Amino acid sequence: MSVASPGMSLAVVCLLLIAASAAVYRLAYLGSALVVPGAAVRAIVQLSVVALVLAAALRHLWSSFLVLGVMFAAAVVTSARRARAGRSGTWLAAALATGWAAVLPVMLVSGVVPLAGVAVVPVGGIILGGAMTATSLAARRALDAVHDRRGEVEAAMSLGFTDRHARLEIIRSTAADALLPGVDQTRTVGLVTLPGAFVGVLLASGSAGRAAAVQILVLLGLLLAQSCAVAVTIELVARGRIRRHQR
Repeated sequence: MSVASPGMSLAVVCLLLIAASAAVYRLAYLGSALVVPGAAVRAIVQLSVVALVLAAALRHLWSSFLVLGVMFAAAVVTSARRARAGRSGTWLAAALATGWAAVLPVMLVSGVVPLAGVAVVPVGGIILGGAMTATSLAARRALDAVHDRRGEVEAAMSLGFTDRHARLEIIRSTAADALLPGVDQTRTVGLVTLPGAFVGVLLASGSAGRAAAVQILVLLGLLLAQSCAVAVTIELVARGRIRRHQR
């Protein structure tokens, strides 16, 4: 069974979806009607380029790891921008690397993820994407908390707390908030949503058991990667390595 194969039918359906979304934007005054077509064109171009690159890169293990390297660099830039941390956001590379390092080696050494590009890139990309989202949210919320509650930080320091410990007292709750989406996704999987890994394996293999096994592996890996990445992120904010960008 083939789903969404390239062709005229797919093109027509996609155009209808774009037109309908643009119409809703216009009628409900949600913003410019060009938002959806613009995003759609960008997605089509990006995915077309990625498909061509991956078709060649996945043939060799070394080129697959090169693709992961490019994805990692893009994740660092994206996290820094979302956190509004400016150049100090490059420290988020440490958080993302920690999340990756806590999960991928275990999966590869154990053999549950084959050491092949066709497996390493998708799984590595999912883990990185989840870690990036949690890291971005943790950094932004922590920086906002430090800025908005500066008086509490100074009060804690006046009581003998170090700058680091005073900041940690303020930002620990924001770390829990950053991890909540990942925890909720794990709790509700199969009941509310069927995530992409499950659907992809199910469509490719036709085996619901195999799809469930892969999705469980991915979700548990995401929990560990996000926990490690967020822990490093709040530590970096507490130590002043990551700061809010001043315009």
